[in-house]
Amino acid sequence: MNYDILIVGAGPGGIFSAYELSQNDPSLKIAVFDAGHELSRRHCPIDGKRIKTCINCPSCSIMNGFGGAGAFSDGKYNITNDFGGTLYHYIGRDTALELMHYVDGINMENGGAGTQMYSTAGTSLKRKCMQNGLQLLDASVRHLGTDINYVVLQNLYDRLKDRVEFHFDTRITFLDMDGDNYRIHAGDEAWTGKQCIISVGRSGSKWLERVCHDLDIATKSNRVDLGVRVELPAEIFSGITDELYEGKIVYRTRKFEDPVRTFCMNPRGIVVNENTNGIITVNGHSFEDESRKTANTNFALLVSKHFSDPFKDSNGYGESIARLSNMLGGGVIVQRFGDLERGRRTNPKRLEECTTRPTLNATPGDLSLVLPKRILDGIIEMIYALDKIAPGTANDDTLLYGVEVKFYNMEVALDEHLETSHKGLYVIGDGSGVTHSLSHASASGVYVARRILGLS
Repeated sequence: MNYDILIVGAGPGGIFSAYELSQNDPSLKIAVFDAGHELSRRHCPIDGKRIKTCINCPSCSIMNGFGGAGAFSDGKYNITNDFGGTLYHYIGRDTALELMHYVDGINMENGGAGTQMYSTAGTSLKRKCMQNGLQLLDASVRHLGTDINYVVLQNLYDRLKDRVEFHFDTRITFLDMDGDNYRIHAGDEAWTGKQCIISVGRSGSKWLERVCHDLDIATKSNRVDLGVRVELPAEIFSGITDELYEGKIVYRTRKFEDPVRTFCMNPRGIVVNENTNGIITVNGHSFEDESRKTANTNFALLVSKHFSDPFKDSNGYGESIARLSNMLGGGVIVQRFGDLERGRRTNPKRLEECTTRPTLNATPGDLSLVLPKRILDGIIEMIYALDKIAPGTANDDTLLYGVEVKFYNMEVALDEHLETSHKGLYVIGDGSGVTHSLSHASASGVYVARRILGLS
């Protein structure tokens, strides 16, 4: 039960740490632990029809398992320092970008070849956004699609499984120190390692909070993003998505100066349920396979909220609003933009007459009974701002699904090597509060592996 390196969490950070370590030093004894299943066994029973709400599986297949919460995502790798986290604050802008490109190369070698890389460089949309009070963020975007993303992850697992010891369905209950080594526990079992990499993602936030408390590691509260997922005919946003695939567009509201942003665009994609710790929220997917494309495009509109003393539980705030949506709608609520503007709920008849055909079987309802007025006002303002660069966005039949919540872990106190105050204990990926994306989380895993190997 003794290893050179323990990795807690088999999400992007953990995967790329294990990959880099095993590639460069096959003699290392590495063990990866995850509360979920291996990729082929990850299946969520929620289908939106027969089963609409969480049935509290022993391990959530959406959030846990090989590939982490990103396994069934749209597979977007945004290569940029402008969003997706603050990794560059620790390791420098050039190093962060170099590692994101390195991760992209590995993905291409493992099934991603042939997928397209999009870029904002030279686009006329940037000027058009600036002329209408919007800001287009710079990025190169590799879109794998939900289908190809799965293939890449399976190929990475096949390459790693004979080099690294995986322990799936193993929920680590606590971590302590055994002299200069680290020891992790699951039930009556324990494993010891000379060094430990924690990569538990957002679903492990409460566990990591306890670890930091027990080991006296400083933390601070992060933000929460609240909003809706917008669905409209693909032609309305084709001027953006055909050129960029995904445009990261930011708007600052007039009254409160709150930042509102687009997130996770899915051209000709589908809207899906997402289960976060038993709370049903909404997300979006799209596919490379032409036969799986739809007539609609969807994207999130999110308002970022930071909290100051004495309130520190930003995730708890987001969870309470999501629970309210579940209480009223039995899951995700959908509302026509025209109904929201008129102050009335969308009912089944109005939804049936809607010219935008929903891709998710959600409950018609009234989002104004769920989202705080300040958040909702910001979303409405943003829709009208987007209508200036993509006319038709503010159409009555544009659909809004709620709620969408992006939870961010507390920020863990780390040095420039992503190492805690305890030598040999690293925290990476979205669980650290430092990264908020597939590309940043993966890059953080490579960086720490190279640090352990003495290569950085």
